[in-house]
Amino acid sequence: MPILSASALSKSFGSIEVLSNISLDLKAGEVHAIIGENGAGKTTLMKILAGHLQPSKGRLAIDGQEVHFTGPVDAEHRGIVLVHQEILLAPHLTVAQNIFLGREIRRGLVVDDRAMNEAAARAVHDLGADIDPTRVVERLSIARRQLVQIARALLVPHRVVVFDEPTASLTPVETQALLKVIAVIRAKGIGVLYISHRLNEVKAIADRVTVLRDGKWIATREASSLEPLDMAQLMVGRDMAHLYPPKTAPKQDRLVFEAENFDVPGYAAGASFRLHEGEILGFAGLIGAGRTELFEGLLGLRPGSGAVRVRGTLLNFRNARQAMDAGIVYLSEDRKGKGLLLAKDLRTNLTLAALERFTRGPLIDKVREWTALNRAFTEFDIRARAKTLLAGQLSGGNQQKLLLAKMMLLEPSIVIIDEPTRGIDIGTREQIYRFIATLAANGKAVIVISSEMQELIGVCHRILVMRNGRIAGEVSGDAMTESEIVVHATGVAEKEARIAQ
Repeated sequence: MPILSASALSKSFGSIEVLSNISLDLKAGEVHAIIGENGAGKTTLMKILAGHLQPSKGRLAIDGQEVHFTGPVDAEHRGIVLVHQEILLAPHLTVAQNIFLGREIRRGLVVDDRAMNEAAARAVHDLGADIDPTRVVERLSIARRQLVQIARALLVPHRVVVFDEPTASLTPVETQALLKVIAVIRAKGIGVLYISHRLNEVKAIADRVTVLRDGKWIATREASSLEPLDMAQLMVGRDMAHLYPPKTAPKQDRLVFEAENFDVPGYAAGASFRLHEGEILGFAGLIGAGRTELFEGLLGLRPGSGAVRVRGTLLNFRNARQAMDAGIVYLSEDRKGKGLLLAKDLRTNLTLAALERFTRGPLIDKVREWTALNRAFTEFDIRARAKTLLAGQLSGGNQQKLLLAKMMLLEPSIVIIDEPTRGIDIGTREQIYRFIATLAANGKAVIVISSEMQELIGVCHRILVMRNGRIAGEVSGDAMTESEIVVHATGVAEKEARIAQ
């Protein structure tokens, strides 16, 4: 008998039906993956199963007995835990305080901070991470915040764990550690529902795979019978054999950006590189290598020093606006926290960076703003049930498209994209890869920072690999392989060079 089962579930928001007649079940000791494009209904389904939403129609059962959750706390009491895709932590509290928030360890009437710190350290260590439990969460990277959130969820007694994109911000090493934890969970007879856009992970960890498309059930198959390409084609309903577009040759004689001996205190040192017109330059490295911090320093978003030249002119950016004025835009890896205003509407988000182009005297020309939004929906294939939605109501893929449209209004010549497809489905990834290729073909210079090595190999002309805040090596041509990137990222290349000497 299944631990958890759903029969003919449907969910509507007003007149819009986002889930239609979905049925599935989860067995003890099974990993059941739920895959689909953004907007397919995966997260809505998981929120129903974990008590965060009520179904409009249908039936839920635990051990064959029908249940009606009054909320997520009720679901947790029945053993169902949801690990959210969104980071839901208190940024000003420590790691340990977040993990035990609402269930603090006490010694008499006093909170036992020492016991919580020790338990928190063990919890994150079990996930393959070494995170100081006394560190304030807002000082952690997105990846480490996600690990803290997972550790918090797994402390609750559970029979079913629902993971919603748990590895979207993790490195390959951290991902493998989490997959090992999931294997341990499964061995204890706990059921796991697993949402991920990383189809190789699904193939590696899942027993069964259910595919959703446009809120409808498409198929449930044994994972052993599917390859990642098969999964992708079921998700999008078309051939995905050509995920990456052809590369056009950059103009090596037209240097547009140069960094020389650039330092970002505590994060990067001695970084030097060049970028040419029409080139897509990748930056690889493990979490903590300093990739994001290097570019934040180069563009004036954090303190840094060294030489920066744009088309031969020496510049010193003190803020992002100065970089924009020089024709450089930066799309942050944290599109929800730094890229978009989630509580504002789509029109406001789209035009904010280029607002001076939409003003008439002291007033904002809303007609021109709506025209720009309509054009963005068409050019970037933004999909939403209404153009009056808030940015936070869009799926991750559509948020990324909105952010791209927003920055392209500035008509930049240099585009820097940090983690362009984090948490984005395979179909939208294809669109973003083609957009990046089109930028380069039109003479833009593009830098792609990504934790996904295959993504960098697929779209970039060259890849620079960072390690411990320094550029450890460069790969290009036939040498652009995952193994070669790992050799530089882990320091193996340096060790081999020393031995050769």
